[in-house]
Amino acid sequence: MSMNNIKRRSLLRHSLILGASCALGQSLNVCASSATDQILDMVHPELRAMARQLLTGGIAVAPMSADILMQSRAVMSAVRRAPLEGVSVVRRHAAGGRNQPDVEVFIINSDPGKSRPAILHMHGGGFVLGSAQDAIADLQVISQDLDCVIVTVEYRLAPESSYQDSIEDNYVALKWLYDNAESLGVDPARIAVMGESAGGGHAALLSTVARDRGEVPIAFQCLVYPMLDDRTGTARAVPAHIGKILWTAESNRFGWSSFLGVPAGGAKVPERAVPARMSDVKGLPPAFIGVGSLDLFSEECIEYAQRLNQAGVMTELHVIPGAFHGFDALQNFGLNTRIGERFKNAKLESLRRGLGIAAKESCPA
Repeated sequence: MSMNNIKRRSLLRHSLILGASCALGQSLNVCASSATDQILDMVHPELRAMARQLLTGGIAVAPMSADILMQSRAVMSAVRRAPLEGVSVVRRHAAGGRNQPDVEVFIINSDPGKSRPAILHMHGGGFVLGSAQDAIADLQVISQDLDCVIVTVEYRLAPESSYQDSIEDNYVALKWLYDNAESLGVDPARIAVMGESAGGGHAALLSTVARDRGEVPIAFQCLVYPMLDDRTGTARAVPAHIGKILWTAESNRFGWSSFLGVPAGGAKVPERAVPARMSDVKGLPPAFIGVGSLDLFSEECIEYAQRLNQAGVMTELHVIPGAFHGFDALQNFGLNTRIGERFKNAKLESLRRGLGIAAKESCPA
C-alpha cells in the first residue's frame, strides 16, 4: 500500500473520530474553486495538504443531517481505536438520579490508596455522535502524562434525548467521581472537567451546573475547541473562510437543534442549555480554551474567554493561526505536526497548573 493511501485512510478515520465528528457523504468537487484556494492559503502550512484533501480530494465530508446520522454512528463505532495495553480501564455504572437511568462511565488509570488529581471527560460529536469509548486510547496517554485518574462519561445523545438528559448524565458522573474519590485514589479537591467540541460545550455547562448546585467543587475546566453558541451559523453569520473544514455551519445547526429540541439560533432557546447565552459566568472554575483560527467555533470561543475574564475567572486562551476544527487529533493517526504537538503541550500544561501537578522535568541536553 502506498504512503498516500495510508494517509488517506488515516485522514478518513480521523474525520470520523474528531471531537465534532462529520459524516460520510458524496465527494466534493475535485476542482478547487478560487474560494477554496483562498481558504487553503489561510491554512497553516503543516496542515495545508490535509486540508486540501478534506476540501477537494478523495475524503468525502458531508454536512451532518438526520438522513445520515445512524450511518455515521455505525461507521464511528467500526473505526474506534482499541484501548492501549498497560493502562487500566474499568467500566462502571453511576446510579442515576430520580427518574434517570444509571450512567455508564469508564475509569482510566485509577490507583486506590493514592490521592491523585482526576479529570471528568466528555467526548465530542456535535451532541449527536460518538461514545466515551472513542477517546479511551487518547485519555490513557493523558492519564500517564499527568499521573492522574480520568473518568469518561457515556452521556445520552440527541436527538433521542434532550439537553437536560445529557447534562444530568454528566452531573451524575461528576457527583459519583467526587463521592467515590477515596476508593478511586482521587483527591476530591483536584477534579477538572474536560471535553473536545461538543464535549467542551458539555464541560462548560457542567461547570455552571456544579457552581449552581454547590455540591462538587470543580478545580479547572479544559475546553478544547468547545461548542458554546447555537447562534453560530444561524442567527450569527461567520466570515466566509471560517468553518469550512470538517464542521460547518450546516452541521452546527443540526447538532444544536437536535440538542435543544427547538431550532438553533431562535428566541425559544433556553439560556441554561447554551454556555454563550448564560447571563452569569461569575464564580466558574479557571479555564483553558483552545481553538483554531479557521474553526467554526473560533469567534464564540474568543468571546466566551473574554466574558470569563471580565467576570474575574482566570482564563487562558489559545487561538492557533491557520488551524481548523480537530486539527490536533491528526497526531493520533501518524500525521504528526509541530503545531499539533504545541497545542497538546499547552493543554497539558494548563491541566498541570489547574490541578496542581508538578511540571515534568526536562531531560538534560
